[in-house]
Amino acid sequence: MTAKHSFTPREIVSELDRYIIGQREAKRAVAIALRNRWRRQQVPEELRDEIAPKNIVMIGPTGVGKTEIARRLAKLSQAPFIKVEASKFTEVGYVGRDVESIIRDLTELAVGMVTEEEQRAVRNKAEDLAEERVLDALLPPTPAPTPGPHAIDEAASRESSDTREKLRKLLRLGELDDREIDVELSDDGGGPSMSIMTPQGVEEMGVQFRDLLGGMMPRRTKQRRMNVGEALEAFAQEEALGLVDQDRVRELAVERVEQNGIVFIDEIDKVATGSNSARGPDVSREGVQRDLLPIVEGSTVQTKQGPVRTDHILFIAAGAFHFAKPSDLIPELQGRFPIRVELSSLGRDDLVRILTEPQNALVRQYAALLETEDVTLEFKEDGVAAVADIAARVNERSADIGARRLHTVMEKLLDELSFDAPDLPDRASIVVDRAMVEERLVDLVEDQDLSQYIL
Repeated sequence: MTAKHSFTPREIVSELDRYIIGQREAKRAVAIALRNRWRRQQVPEELRDEIAPKNIVMIGPTGVGKTEIARRLAKLSQAPFIKVEASKFTEVGYVGRDVESIIRDLTELAVGMVTEEEQRAVRNKAEDLAEERVLDALLPPTPAPTPGPHAIDEAASRESSDTREKLRKLLRLGELDDREIDVELSDDGGGPSMSIMTPQGVEEMGVQFRDLLGGMMPRRTKQRRMNVGEALEAFAQEEALGLVDQDRVRELAVERVEQNGIVFIDEIDKVATGSNSARGPDVSREGVQRDLLPIVEGSTVQTKQGPVRTDHILFIAAGAFHFAKPSDLIPELQGRFPIRVELSSLGRDDLVRILTEPQNALVRQYAALLETEDVTLEFKEDGVAAVADIAARVNERSADIGARRLHTVMEKLLDELSFDAPDLPDRASIVVDRAMVEERLVDLVEDQDLSQYIL
């Protein structure tokens, strides 16, 4: 995040408000953390490396916005972002993924981001080269005249050149887009493959071995028949990739991970070792925490793109902490998450706002989906309130899954309409009011056994 594109904490919170209802304390915490990354880049270099990121742990029930806050934050900062579940990792020596794979995956995501940016920067040149390749396919180049008095060869060459320029004009006007041609493209997939199994903790050896074998294999191509419009795009992508300096991509990707990377560790409470959390065999929960510790503290992880230091990666952990407490994490790991924010459960009024206010509000999503069938879906205020009432009631009676319950209720409400929409008369209009909601969801309202509606 450069000075030119930095956001103030107030602007960050305002942007998060467009998609997430409530949870102001959590929004303020992540906004300050993000702004501090920009501030760190402005301080003198001798002090810069001493400023550690202020990692955050979010505490709150499922469905209240923890993941969404982290995801929107990463999109806002255009930073490499990865979401992982702590319960999917195991201590080194057990079967499963080791925690260093988090940084390896994050680095690969950064490589993808930087590659796309670099390809956009050379797009114009790539399109020019793609145009020449398409013209070659439409009109193969005429061999240069042989030495000596060959007036006929020279005349044919001039005629071919004139024809090529005429084709170029037609190509740029789009008048040749539907013509089919045979093209030759690089073949990155297909063919025999090899899986390499390596002991956990030395995954990088397998990666390097695959790269070594790949460098020894000849470059494969494949013949395809496609129309000119498709060929132009395929050639442009291939040429853009060839123009990109891969060494520069690796350097920029590693730097971006080290300075701006964000790791969201969900279900951190599942690896806590509190007495209440030990419901089954304790498969090295504390071991996972101890493996996470050096990465969060700051260490060097070997990746396919080179060594990556984790000192300034921002870690955001989250968990419901129903059966464990943050204090059940090992003290060293607790100390690496100095900022703790609690997210509140969502009430009926919050659910009403979630249905209507965000840019990606559910009522807008369903209205847009049915609009594709020429069906107009209109939600009345009392209809929205009724949906929120029922979702809140189900959350109270059974497991509280927060805003995710709205998806269940809306699907149940619009199930019949979604099925029948293609068969309705053109420009049909459906009004969703309280009467319709209660009629369609009467079973859900009256049934005390709500297990079938629990996600």
